[in-house]
Amino acid sequence: MDSVDIHGVRLEVAHIPGSPELAPLLFLHEGLGSVSMWAQRGRDWPREICAATGRAGWLYSRRGYGRSDPVADVRGPSRVEGHWHVGRHEPDYMHREALDVLPELLRRLDIQRPVLIGHSDGATIALLHASRLTVSACVVMAPHLFVEDVSIRSIEQARQTYLSDPGERGMRQRLARYHLDVDNAFWQWNDVWLSAPFRAFDIRDDCRSIRSPLLAIQGMDDEYGSMDQLAAILQTVHGASLLELPDCGHSPHRDQPDALTRALTGFLRNLP
Repeated sequence: MDSVDIHGVRLEVAHIPGSPELAPLLFLHEGLGSVSMWAQRGRDWPREICAATGRAGWLYSRRGYGRSDPVADVRGPSRVEGHWHVGRHEPDYMHREALDVLPELLRRLDIQRPVLIGHSDGATIALLHASRLTVSACVVMAPHLFVEDVSIRSIEQARQTYLSDPGERGMRQRLARYHLDVDNAFWQWNDVWLSAPFRAFDIRDDCRSIRSPLLAIQGMDDEYGSMDQLAAILQTVHGASLLELPDCGHSPHRDQPDALTRALTGFLRNLP
């Protein structure tokens, strides 16, 4: 299986075999990520963590990313067509993914109570899903519970870099290796984050209802977020475990994969 049809939209999926006795890991990618972008710098970290824990793994690319179908009219007026929101994203786009798309995907893949492993936007989606629906556990790397100035500055810089360096080694060409429609992937993320209404995005109240085991991870050199995100989790999620990684930027699975694997292996070993 390399794709799943969700209400007429094809989403790219990939499967890593593992024990049917254990809850599978479901990987939720970052704002510019995809199935293939999880494996970079010569390492396939999802396969490493599946092998270390004995668990099966599932990965998917959200609409407009990787080899999934694009978002229609991605920079046009925001609207709903059938089951899908199209045009420019609105501030609730991660709520829609967590509460509308992800449950249907899990149903189609016949997955109950997964362990969610989310990065950046994917981490926020994991938190929102776990706040309303049952999961075995939740692991979030560089989550966004609210919008910080450091995030906006880095995303503004990403826009400038994307537009100003069209060469073979530029940002757009590098991302194009991982996305069938690289502009669709970039603008659906960049436009909403830099929109005025998104500055009010805040899911701290949602997180108060999370009851599943939670491990939250933040790189101490993250250019897209600060340790205030982990502090917010500590204040809102009872019993959450926190991990601060030195010498680590926005992507722990790329910057500190061995330390991350050790932490997750121990965390998952203690699950019921």
